[in-house]
Amino acid sequence: MTIAIVGAGLGGLALARVLHVHGVEPVVYERDASREARRQGGMLDIHSGQRALREAGLIERFLAIARAEGQDMRLLEPDGTLLLQEDTPDDAPALRPEIDRTDLRNLLLDALPAGTVRWGRAFDHAEDGVLHFADGSTERHDLLVGADGANSRVRPLLTDARPAHLGQNVVELCIPDIDRAHPDLAAMVGRGNYWVLGDGKSLAAQRNGDGCVRIGLSFYNTGEDWFARSGIPFEDPAAARARLIELYDGWDARFTALIAAADDTVVPRSLTALPPGLTWPTNPTITLVGDAAHLMPPVGEGANMALLDGAVLGLALAEHRDDFGAAVAEYEQEMFERTAAAARMSADIQELLMSPDASRRMLEFFQPS
Repeated sequence: MTIAIVGAGLGGLALARVLHVHGVEPVVYERDASREARRQGGMLDIHSGQRALREAGLIERFLAIARAEGQDMRLLEPDGTLLLQEDTPDDAPALRPEIDRTDLRNLLLDALPAGTVRWGRAFDHAEDGVLHFADGSTERHDLLVGADGANSRVRPLLTDARPAHLGQNVVELCIPDIDRAHPDLAAMVGRGNYWVLGDGKSLAAQRNGDGCVRIGLSFYNTGEDWFARSGIPFEDPAAARARLIELYDGWDARFTALIAAADDTVVPRSLTALPPGLTWPTNPTITLVGDAAHLMPPVGEGANMALLDGAVLGLALAEHRDDFGAAVAEYEQEMFERTAAAARMSADIQELLMSPDASRRMLEFFQPS
């Protein structure tokens, strides 16, 4: 019986690895031409997802490359007031270590047999047990797992739900080789997360394992058309940085210096999410993992839920390898409950970030009375 996984993200790869550990060999179809085809994003805070890496037999390798110091946190207000600084002791347990998404993905890819991932296979649709790809080719399957992210093409086979705009638009920037190029800014950001909140905006700077600092500039309570109205000329990186500095007028000069130091990577992103607690009637031949199933605000839960989805589904399929319907039903019952709680918590944090006094409320969140 053939298991087809559409999408070589964290959820799909965790599923493939757990199945492999239990002697079941699925096939993963990925639209990218290779693992190097595009950037995979910044750092991930892996906490509950460590359970999935244990089930995958990869926890020791994960801990060897994860950055415990990435747990450091600095929270500030736009005028430069430091609200919170948490520095991780060198001997602290890695409860929420950070890892580059690329490194985690490569860890999972390297743990799969050659040929498990079929690169350059863009899924188009499925019908009557047949996968149809954009190049006109087809493949048969007995179970289809949609691990194809926010804009999943598999999801419509199970539900009409679509991601809705969160009222948040983000511009991503990058400062490469920051320790050499900008040692003063490197010292300011520190080893982990540097977060400034206020005036309906935020600036989040995050140290990555490759020596760069990734910056996310968030604009809250903004609509889907905000980029068109923002006056940010994305086709001209230098002019785009200048406009972004204008949008942060009145903020401490140290913060706008981070924008000025960024390279020509200026990427707009409109954030969306699926309704918290989304479910669908179980179909014994189709299911979803990761963002395809429960896209939520990006506040530290999505990657962990995706990893757990892959592990839980993989264990269920290994146990019920002759009855995919029973495995899917068991997995979805657990997944719906677990991810609904995570999605509600993420939505609560998102609402907090949208509030006028977001910095003080975040301080209360990190240091409850």
